[in-house]
Amino acid sequence: MPDILSLGEPMWEMNAIPAEPGKYLLGYGGDTANFCIAAARQGANVGYITRVGSDAFGDGLRALWQHERVDCSQVSVDPSASTGGYFVHHGPTGHHFSYARAGSAATKLSPSDIDDNVVERAQFVHSSGITQAISTSARAAALKLFQVARQAGVSTAFDANFRPRLWTVDEARDALAAVLPLTDFFFPSIEDASALSGVTDHDEIFRWAHALGAQVVLLKLGVDGVKISQGAGSDVMQMASFSVDTVDATGAGDCFAGATIARLAMGELLLDAVRYANAAAALTTTQFGAINAIPARDVVKSFLQSRV
Repeated sequence: MPDILSLGEPMWEMNAIPAEPGKYLLGYGGDTANFCIAAARQGANVGYITRVGSDAFGDGLRALWQHERVDCSQVSVDPSASTGGYFVHHGPTGHHFSYARAGSAATKLSPSDIDDNVVERAQFVHSSGITQAISTSARAAALKLFQVARQAGVSTAFDANFRPRLWTVDEARDALAAVLPLTDFFFPSIEDASALSGVTDHDEIFRWAHALGAQVVLLKLGVDGVKISQGAGSDVMQMASFSVDTVDATGAGDCFAGATIARLAMGELLLDAVRYANAAAALTTTQFGAINAIPARDVVKSFLQSRV
């Protein structure tokens, strides 16, 4: 049985190659799919709860997960829906996404996709704001996943991943308020946290997140690293990022969360896990694509040894 379970939406990815206008690199992504691959490549035992279409992209995703040793026993193939996807374009202000996900197989996720027995035997479960946003039934599935995990004493991890094109701030806040009381590890980016909380000060963001019920908050700051609060009133710690030659930041935050939870599942202390995950996330930005760029454990360890 998987030690780590994630629920969400996998997608095909067409990543524009800046040096070759009109050409795209085919790959795969989706925030929770990125999380699963990141955790698996660090050596964790990972399973995915999702739905894909009965199409070439769904076949490609399942082949990828099997190759990466991500357990697919909780993956359903929907013959009546397609696998969603997105295009990535790069510009002076960063990367931009165009989506083709309406009516996708993953939007049909529902509480019936959650197997209580599988959840109860895990160490960690994970989901995200995107999972909540893609449909009402997927939002209900994420809540059930966390409820079952909490009742069974299984640790939970949630990534805010707020996407204003999917829903309103008020809708996202309502959904977040339901899941954060059940969340042990909360992974918001500074952009997401500011939008959802209505404040920009880091200390105020931590107070907001803890007041909603989150236990450990890992505030992702991009090139400035991550700030960590382990409870209301606790000292806030900052972990610096690693300097690399960045070409594409797609999926870096998902890689960070996946690597952190993987290392925690393998018994590492939180700060050690965060330093390792910072390195993994930095390396992800040195190549194009979300999943294509995620480094394996030996690559991350070699990188860390070079920075001692």
